[in-house]
Amino acid sequence: MTGSLRLPMLGLILFCVLAETAREVCFKQAASDSPVLATLIKPLTWLGIAFWAIELLAWTAVLASVPLTIAFPLMALSYVATVVAGAVIFRENINLRHATGVFLVTAGVACVGATGL
Repeated sequence: MTGSLRLPMLGLILFCVLAETAREVCFKQAASDSPVLATLIKPLTWLGIAFWAIELLAWTAVLASVPLTIAFPLMALSYVATVVAGAVIFRENINLRHATGVFLVTAGVACVGATGL
C-alpha cells in the first residue's frame, strides 16, 4: 500500500461517493409515502441495494491501495453530495447553519485530500 493518493484511486473514491449518494436518493424515493413492507418490493429499493453492492466492491478496491486515514475522510464528500441531492431532487431546505456544516465538511475533506497527495 502506498502512502499517497493517486488519480485512479481518487476517481474510484469519487465513484463511491456518487454511488452512495445514488443509493440514498433511491432509498428516500422508495420510502416516500410507503409503509416499510411496501418499500421492500419497490424497484428503487432494489436499485439502491445494487448501488450499495457496487460501492462495496469499489470501496474494497480503494482500501486495498489507499490508507484508511486518507480514504475514509474523503468519503465524507458523500454527506455533501447527499445534502445537495436532497435540495435539488426533493426540494429540501438548507438553512445557513446546515450550509455552514456542509462547507466545514468540504473544507475538512480538502485538508485530508491535500495531505494524501
